[in-house]
Amino acid sequence: MDSTIQNLRFAVSKLIRAPLFAATTIGTLALGIGATTAIFSVVNGVLLKPLPFEDAEDLIGVWHTAPGLNFDYVNVSPALYFTYREQGRVFDQIGLWDDRSFSVTGVGEPEQIGAMVVTYDLLELLRIQPSFGRRFTQEDDSPGAPLTVMLSHAYWQRRFGEDRSVLGKTMTIDGRPGEIIGVFPSGFQLPRAEANFFLPFQFDRSQITLGNFSYQGIARLKEGVTLAQANTDVGRLIPVSAADFPGGISAQMLQEAGFASRLQPLKQDFVGDVGSVLWVLLGTVGLVLLIACANVATLFLVRAEGRQREVALRTAVGASQRDVAIQFLRESVILGLAGGAAGLGLAFIGLRVLVGIGPESLPRLGEIGIDPIVLTFTLGVSLLAGVFFGIFPVVKFRRLDLVTALKEGGRGGGTGRERHRARGALVTAQIALALVLLVGSGLMIRSFQALRDVNPGFSRPEEVLTFRVAIPEAEVEDPILAAAAFEQMLTAVQAIRGVATAALTTSVTMDRRDSNDAVWVEDFPTPEGQLPPIRRMKWVSPGYFDTMENPLLAGRDIDWADIHDRTSS
Repeated sequence: MDSTIQNLRFAVSKLIRAPLFAATTIGTLALGIGATTAIFSVVNGVLLKPLPFEDAEDLIGVWHTAPGLNFDYVNVSPALYFTYREQGRVFDQIGLWDDRSFSVTGVGEPEQIGAMVVTYDLLELLRIQPSFGRRFTQEDDSPGAPLTVMLSHAYWQRRFGEDRSVLGKTMTIDGRPGEIIGVFPSGFQLPRAEANFFLPFQFDRSQITLGNFSYQGIARLKEGVTLAQANTDVGRLIPVSAADFPGGISAQMLQEAGFASRLQPLKQDFVGDVGSVLWVLLGTVGLVLLIACANVATLFLVRAEGRQREVALRTAVGASQRDVAIQFLRESVILGLAGGAAGLGLAFIGLRVLVGIGPESLPRLGEIGIDPIVLTFTLGVSLLAGVFFGIFPVVKFRRLDLVTALKEGGRGGGTGRERHRARGALVTAQIALALVLLVGSGLMIRSFQALRDVNPGFSRPEEVLTFRVAIPEAEVEDPILAAAAFEQMLTAVQAIRGVATAALTTSVTMDRRDSNDAVWVEDFPTPEGQLPPIRRMKWVSPGYFDTMENPLLAGRDIDWADIHDRTSS
């Protein structure tokens, strides 16, 4: 033990005597290891960590596919939900959710905020218990039941100041009073969605037909059931749903569309397509770390060449090649660990900045951080880096010529092709890796430029401003009065100085709204039994096409007379 401590002290003292070399080496490694640690922290938090639910591996996202309609992914309809829940053999439970926007009054200043509507069994299958209060029951989710509300932890903090007496209070949501019954724990969220509060769907089963595929589904598999078995059972139930909920899409229409089950692990719903991007990014910073290690190895090798006489003297007085090799590796590992510690600090700062920015495209942001797995990864990378660049002088001095090395001026005795071969290999490796990064960077810049040039679906996006406004049906039930109120609001907005044009719409391009439904065109009847076209839709006001600068190819724009005629009919 004393010998080990003495050897470590000796190695540290050798590095202290070369402060410029040590600082350069540690700084170079810190940048490479820090970048690698930061990206691995993101990969770990987003991709590798299990979802924060009990037995998360049994949770799946319920999706369908309709290749006949060119839809890779189709959501769940209420009819399918009831069919799977009541007649399925593979699901322990299934639930639906949807993110929406609501007008909230009665708790301070009125506001239009995002919220989520869920079925009661969704919270049961996720096994989420509120921080206090209770969660929804089947009675809360029944049609005609009094409205109940569960608050997210963040909304409870922001709006109610963490007041635990909030239970039983009433908040008015779209003109409808709702009783607060519980508060969710901190950090709870559903895939790619954040909500301020939660409401029950209250579906009326007797009024449902097969259609309206607008809801997100989550299910928990029964013990021992595989994803393939679940897909088979869901495929069996799809035509059953068409028979049990007639009046909408028929079984023949579903068959023409190639409608089928496409279940997937719930983690895929959370992560989406960001996984491949993160793995590519981790590989990229891995190349940066390799370049840093190659650079440090060159510096370490040059320094070792200047110590040939020292090595020769130690060998002459009885030190073995193993002793010399351990000494070099000891110094390199100390440098690697020091670089790793500095890199860990840089990674911590970088992650704090990333979480502070909060990019919406990065899921599970709250789970990204420095944890034991990341610390273990950083330790492993630091040790490997130290061994990597420390092995070069070990290989170089395995056949040291003592006579030449001990001669006066022996440092220059090795000037020749053999002396420069290792350094040449390292330089070549650095150039090759740098070239790969350069080509990859060029391709990424080209892709980024191509994304910037993508037509967003409207002109001059930098001049388009949006805000949300709603007239709750509970406040203004008459659609004629609601249309008139919207017209007055739009007229007032258009009169504001600096506003060129203004319009109303239920969705802006690329806002992830996915309202789709079958379309029947007057005077162009769909043959009986044939599937009508499924199209994405949104509702707009007069002036929308002028505001977005979308030219009309034929016909005319809608006007308020069209809207008033429709609402009065």
